[in-house]
Parts: sequence; C-alpha cells; structure tokens
Amino acid sequence: MNAVNRCDWCGTDPLYVTYHDEEWGVPIYDDQLLFAKLILDGAQAGLSWITILRKREAYWQAFDNFDPALIARYDEAKVEELMGNAGIVRNRLKINAAIKNARGYLEIMETEGSFSDYLWQFVDGRPIQNEWKTMADMPAQTALSTAMSKALKKRGFSFVGPTIVYAFMQAVGMVNDHTVTCFRYAECQALASR
Repeated sequence: MNAVNRCDWCGTDPLYVTYHDEEWGVPIYDDQLLFAKLILDGAQAGLSWITILRKREAYWQAFDNFDPALIARYDEAKVEELMGNAGIVRNRLKINAAIKNARGYLEIMETEGSFSDYLWQFVDGRPIQNEWKTMADMPAQTALSTAMSKALKKRGFSFVGPTIVYAFMQAVGMVNDHTVTCFRYAECQALASR
C-alpha cells in the first residue's frame, strides 16, 4: 500500500483525515456555508478542531441549519436550551457570539448584497497560494486575517480574532495552506484556477 503525504495536523483519525482530504482548503463561496464555518471556527477557540468536527452535526441541528435569520432572533430561552445541549460546546459567550454574528451577517447581506463577496474581497476574490514546506512555517495569523477580523468586529461580530479568522480562511480555501508535500496542495491549487 502506498503512503499518501498529508499535512501533519490531521494525524490518523479517520474523521480528521476525511476532513483534510475532502474539505479543508476547498474554496467556498456560498453565503450561508461561510457563515456556518465562521461560527464553527469561533466555537473552536481554545479547543482543537477535531472537537468541533465531532460535534458538527449536532451544531447544524442545534443552530437551525445555521439559518442566520433564525439565529438572529434567538432569545434567552433559546440560549438556555443551547446551554443544556451536550452535543455542542456549552459556552454562553460562544452561543451569544453566534447570535451577534447572525445579526452582523444579516446587516452585511443588506448593505453589501453578499456575505461571500464581502469576505472574498480581502483576497481579491481568488485563493492565495502559499508554499509552506512544514507546519512550522505557517503563520497563526496574517495582515489579511487581521484586516478581516477588524472589519467583522466593526460589523458587530464576536469570536473573530485574527487567529480564528486565519483558521477560517484556511478552511474555506481563501488561502491554500496545505504543505507543498501534501497531495492536496496541487489539487486545491487547481481548484483556485477554475
């Protein structure tokens, strides 16, 4: 059996490997999927991504399929219900951030017309192709993630610091941060040229 070169971070957990091989770094342009991913990346703060990955289906159920119009109307009773849901990270600040972020999303949709276009403008609409040899070469944040973080915070978003935003940018393909030795590097690079 031939070994496949992957980014070191995904290890051997089948769920993590599948996420790495099929999702991470693939450009996403759908408004609601980008919103969902931003909420999930915020939920990750202080935790490992595998923790959120294992809870992802429960998040989709608990947060009404990440419908921003519904989440924006969540009240204290809904927050308490979510605090009792063992399928998600029961952190009041993160739950309240999802509500604030839904309101910010709706405001961006109203003023800009597209959440996707608003976010992708930070990379001029095309994925940045990095050429990291090792994970140690990769930054935790960049000037672009800092700029996006500041812009989102001005719109009322929470749990969108520069490090969270950079992880989001990596996950949704705004940057291709697969290491150059990873088999997905060239595949994601090819996706960017479409």
